[in-house]
Amino acid sequence: MEHYRSWSDLNRRLRDGLCPELRDRTAFFLTRYHAVHNAYGRAAIRVDGRELAAFSWTETYRQDRELSDLYQAEDVSWEEAEERLRPQWNERGVYSETDFLRAALEFRSLSIQDALRSENGVVRILAILDRRVGKRTLARLRAEGAYDACPEWVRQFYRLRLSCCGPAADGPA
Repeated sequence: MEHYRSWSDLNRRLRDGLCPELRDRTAFFLTRYHAVHNAYGRAAIRVDGRELAAFSWTETYRQDRELSDLYQAEDVSWEEAEERLRPQWNERGVYSETDFLRAALEFRSLSIQDALRSENGVVRILAILDRRVGKRTLARLRAEGAYDACPEWVRQFYRLRLSCCGPAADGPA
């Protein structure tokens, strides 16, 4: 994982990249509990003061338990087990704050088109909220229904962006 200088710097870069219509409405949150073993933490994406996506260290334990169960039950490598479970985690939004950080750093290294096609739900969320996604791209995404196959926790961000910024914003999202 690419290293970042500080959360405040990464947070500023993420906020600066938001589309103007959502910049004052959206906040990224990350905290680390340094007094706790392994400095676990929590991350979230908030819109209008409501937490729409949360990423917590408790998900790390859930992931580890599911990995261990699959590893033991089917005698597969740890990497293969993770590869098989990742789509389920994405569907359910089972991510830790470390996963959020990795996704944010991955997003910063991708073109906006690659980010919009990413298998990672967090990367797709960051992409749809980005100012580089213009009205033509939003119109294309709406026409293609590109977000229909996404999990609900990701689709809500597409609906949000299309409702406030997209063409025919008063139409169905």
